[in-house]
Amino acid sequence: MTTLFAVVVILAWLWLGLSALPSGLEAHMPMPYMIALTPFLWIPLAVLAGVAAWQHHWGFVCLLLVTALMTSSQRISYWGTGLKTGTRPARETSRETPSVDRETSRETSSETLPNQFTVMTLNCRYGRANADAIVQAVRERRIAVLALQEVSDELIARLDTAGIAQLLPYRQSGESKPTDNGGYNTLFSRYEPAAAVPNVVTIPAADVPAITLKLAPTVIAEVDEPTAVSASVPSSVSTPSSTEAPADSPAPRHSRTVTFCSAHPKSPMRGCADWSAGIVGLGALARASSIGEHNIAVVMGDLNSSTDHPSFRTLLKSGFKDASLTQASGPTLTFPRWIKWPRIELDHVLFTPGLAVSNVTSFEIKDTDHLAVAATLALKAH
Repeated sequence: MTTLFAVVVILAWLWLGLSALPSGLEAHMPMPYMIALTPFLWIPLAVLAGVAAWQHHWGFVCLLLVTALMTSSQRISYWGTGLKTGTRPARETSRETPSVDRETSRETSSETLPNQFTVMTLNCRYGRANADAIVQAVRERRIAVLALQEVSDELIARLDTAGIAQLLPYRQSGESKPTDNGGYNTLFSRYEPAAAVPNVVTIPAADVPAITLKLAPTVIAEVDEPTAVSASVPSSVSTPSSTEAPADSPAPRHSRTVTFCSAHPKSPMRGCADWSAGIVGLGALARASSIGEHNIAVVMGDLNSSTDHPSFRTLLKSGFKDASLTQASGPTLTFPRWIKWPRIELDHVLFTPGLAVSNVTSFEIKDTDHLAVAATLALKAH
């Protein structure tokens, strides 16, 4: 029995070591799935610790319990000790901003995004998600921007029938391709975009559509120089440069923007290398010159990864914050929908500095395998 305890501890530490690999080295089957299951290793370890206590192997009891605690280290970080971390021109597409009733559009939208707004993301499971339930959630939660993944033309038709355009009259989708992982990605907005593109950054997965919304002008004292160009964000989104002004003149007013993206990197079973490259590749959005130190990027979607995965942690280090991690009130578990436990967190709301987050929550939408995620984002004082 002593040998069994020793073998289990060694295997558990090797398993834990997978999460510590450099980004990309975990992109070999079955490592992504093993890493995703790391938070549940405490169950067999706790059972074996009980057996070791029964047999009075107190050294192994301590070792097994410490190892069990280590397997949940990333989830523990959600309680306040986590990470603090060429342009394609916009063009008309068959799925871009539909012809909606103009009177309705004027009533439900405006030119600028308010300083506090709520967003929502959902994987629609090959377009099977219940359209009425989606529209109801948008209405009840007063969603400003909705990101959907695994969308089909049939789902778009059902959403239109359910009245999505009355609530979110503007939309931008990626181009549908045979290589899409379950369907294309789509964004819906309550506010008229200043720019929109069907694919903002090229990753080996479905297109990443983006829309840029203007925020109300703010008075600031200084604007830092933007960072280097790394992604093809909408060309109309530019970071204003500071100008000389007399010492006694009021601070200039600058219009800030928020660029929203709907993303869905491939699952590991569709290719581990593409899975890792897709996750890490989204980091280019945080480094884009049109985001810089002034504007904001928000990426929403089923990212097929969590903080246990080195590739996801690399994405956060590129300049993004995770809404659930930042809120620090526990992980927002989203998959699979049909069981209450155990679940893992695959769906995320990420944002670059400049926003405060609250009310991050997951909830059920009928006929899909993921929970939806909603979060309230508020503009911080610049």
